[in-house]
Amino acid sequence: MCAQTAAPKVEVLWPNGAPGAVGNEDLDRAELTILLPPAASAVGTGVIVCPGGGYGHLAMSYEGVEVGQWFNKLGVAAFVLKYRLGPRYHHPAPLQDAQRAMRTVRSRAAEFGINPNRIGIMGFSAGGHLASTLGTHFDAGDPSASDPVERASCRPDFLILAYPVITMDARYTHQGSRTNLLGPNPDPKLVELFSNELQVTAQTPPSFLFHTTDDATVPVENSVNFYLALLEHKVPAEMHLYEHGAHGTGLGKDPILATWPDRLTDWMRLHGWLAK
Repeated sequence: MCAQTAAPKVEVLWPNGAPGAVGNEDLDRAELTILLPPAASAVGTGVIVCPGGGYGHLAMSYEGVEVGQWFNKLGVAAFVLKYRLGPRYHHPAPLQDAQRAMRTVRSRAAEFGINPNRIGIMGFSAGGHLASTLGTHFDAGDPSASDPVERASCRPDFLILAYPVITMDARYTHQGSRTNLLGPNPDPKLVELFSNELQVTAQTPPSFLFHTTDDATVPVENSVNFYLALLEHKVPAEMHLYEHGAHGTGLGKDPILATWPDRLTDWMRLHGWLAK
């Protein structure tokens, strides 16, 4: 009889309460589910995984834990982020949670068996917006902070964006994500600030994007315009567009879309993130 696999460890990101928390219920707590590969196969790379769900719920299984388990097979450590959601929370709560997640993983890199300079973030759909937000709204940490976690940089070393929401521009955004993140009548300056295709700089991390051309939920222009901005700023980028495919496919629910994780594997290998 086979031994049962131990359940992954789940940690609260803000042990003393998240900034701006309005209660102490489950939905007030940001958490990381930690999935580490066997030490013998670990390559020293980590990825924070942000499930999608329109900033209103989280697809924790097929865009979270299953993805983490897939990364483990490549020797990559995975950290699935449960971040705070609307309508209870708007900006800045989700970004604060993503920044804290990156600082936590980086400050404890030795504990997790990873290189602090090989930590990326991946996001699906609205989780892709959160990941691309972290990739365009980061800082180097506060060296004078009493909390060692807050001293670490929250800049990802790479971005992986799967059918992501990128823009808050009404022409192309996912309206539910925009409302849950920014509220029903957001300040135009916030709309611009979180239209991440407008926030790309030369310091934006190398990025991989996957989308389907006929995505009826999040228009493909989200990925295309972010990719073009990356090219403009000479940021290394790779994008794979499939002609057909429904939104929310995760790692791929049909034989064609199931090939996109192989393209991601190739890209990670190209950059050396799968080499020990």
